[in-house]
Amino acid sequence: MSKRIIIAGGGTGGHIFPAVAIANALMRMDPTLTILFIGAKGKMEMERIPKEGYNIIGIDIAGFNRSSLIKNISLPLKIIKSFVQVSEIFKGYRPDAVIGVGGYSTYPVLRYAQSKKLPTFIHESNSFAGKSNILLGKKASKIFVASDGMEKFFPAEKIMITGNPVRRAIAGGNISREEGIGYFKLDPSKKTVLVTGGSLGAKNINEAIAAKIGEFSANNLQLIWQTGKPFVDHARKISEGRKNVWTNDFIVKMEYAFAASDIVVSRSGAMAIAELSVVKRPVIFVPFPFAAEDHQTVNARRLTEKQAALMIADAEVRSKLVSSVVDLASNIKLQEQLKENIGKMGVKNADEVIAKEILQFIQ
Repeated sequence: MSKRIIIAGGGTGGHIFPAVAIANALMRMDPTLTILFIGAKGKMEMERIPKEGYNIIGIDIAGFNRSSLIKNISLPLKIIKSFVQVSEIFKGYRPDAVIGVGGYSTYPVLRYAQSKKLPTFIHESNSFAGKSNILLGKKASKIFVASDGMEKFFPAEKIMITGNPVRRAIAGGNISREEGIGYFKLDPSKKTVLVTGGSLGAKNINEAIAAKIGEFSANNLQLIWQTGKPFVDHARKISEGRKNVWTNDFIVKMEYAFAASDIVVSRSGAMAIAELSVVKRPVIFVPFPFAAEDHQTVNARRLTEKQAALMIADAEVRSKLVSSVVDLASNIKLQEQLKENIGKMGVKNADEVIAKEILQFIQ
């Protein structure tokens, strides 16, 4: 009888993409598996996961709202409701193992699985573990982490350092620059800058680019600009008629964007770093300043100390970002140094290492 696995989590691409990478690796190793995703209703995973070919069920769960305490009044009821929903899903699906990748749905799904003594696995992509994962780690079968030093969050005997799973389409690296440029209908003779604030966008990065959009054509540069939904209408309006600018709220085929790019501007979340290390691109990081424990700044600083990236603080992005991009575009020697050093950190097979370990537990 084929084994059944549940993967829980989402909220951002940083959780969704590694989850899909793990799922795909599991299916390559054992095509008889059945995989079901559980996500939070209204969140990004409910749209993205079906496009990757997997079924997903949404539950009613939300996180603690730090900016508006009154919005947390309904949170206890949502948590209770989510556990009822999870129990119904488990009764119908009867999983053999459960994987949590972070995001609102991870906690009720893995906690329920642990109460039923099922094998549970956690993938923690960041160097600072989330509170839910810390609680769940005590009873997890195995905890997959990206870097060392995670014993301060999890039981040491359960930790396995794997790196972060990168989507195979990106890790494969078989798309040429010409194909990437062609995908976005840009000019292969011009240097191309990819700007992304992550799957949900980044307000200050977007406003910095918008304010100096003309600087790109003035310096013979072209732009691939992923804005996130809140900024996309404005970005399209100011990009109209500019043949050197491609913009959209989301880039579905990010492997083509990486192939086309000569320079990247990015947040410094764990998954962004994992992907950029694999594709070996010169990058200017703009850390998200409100990440837990300011871990994005910690992430970026680790790379700048190794001459593997440049960094601009979010508070300075409007005054410094575009000029820094222009300067880097003209500095071939620095580009090569950044590419070489970030490439040393690339891990291409984390998905397979994780999948193999999970299968050993359930077969």
